[in-house]
Amino acid sequence: MTPNNIVNMAIIKGLDAIAITDHNSVENAATCMEVGKENGLLVIPGMELQTREEVHVVCLFPDIEAALAFQEYVYSKLPPLKNNEKLFGEQLVFDKDDEIVGHNDRLLLSSSDMTLRDAFNKVNELKGAFIPAHIDREAYGIINALGFVPDDLPISTLEYKNEEGLKKLVNSGIVPKRYNFIRSSDAHYLQDISERQNEMEVDELNSLNIINKLK
Repeated sequence: MTPNNIVNMAIIKGLDAIAITDHNSVENAATCMEVGKENGLLVIPGMELQTREEVHVVCLFPDIEAALAFQEYVYSKLPPLKNNEKLFGEQLVFDKDDEIVGHNDRLLLSSSDMTLRDAFNKVNELKGAFIPAHIDREAYGIINALGFVPDDLPISTLEYKNEEGLKKLVNSGIVPKRYNFIRSSDAHYLQDISERQNEMEVDELNSLNIINKLK
């Protein structure tokens, strides 16, 4: 999952835009954006945040500056623990030639000391999109953690993993139909990057237009 491999696989799959959403970090987003720009693929900087409630949220930003500002805030809310590479694997940082230029020593799999509402407020302040992730999954989904989507959370889009799982949540009334629903790759391996199956209409292909559509 190096920057060039991700971008080129997305191009092979026929995609126009992707988002890079590493867990509690955006260390590789800028490089992926650079590689994407060189190859005609829009790469949106983002993060898959883990909140205090152990809920995963896809946070997307209009530019790298906003993404890095959010990363700084998240890092200040993570427990001061170091990654155990033997146990959890390496957390690598790449340059645009797919050369390793650093290791992230923070334990990124931890929950941040940030509630859903705190996280939403910060993402919104940075003009980003806040999307609870894989709501139909048993692990780290907002429904599994809370049992519902808070009405006072002013969001319009939820992400799901499986069509049948989403139907069960909507048909049971647990998740209201008023939301927009998107299906993302949640790809941890190159082969998991989605085919050209989903689409969104925007006036012009850029990060801000896509984010505003999702908000």
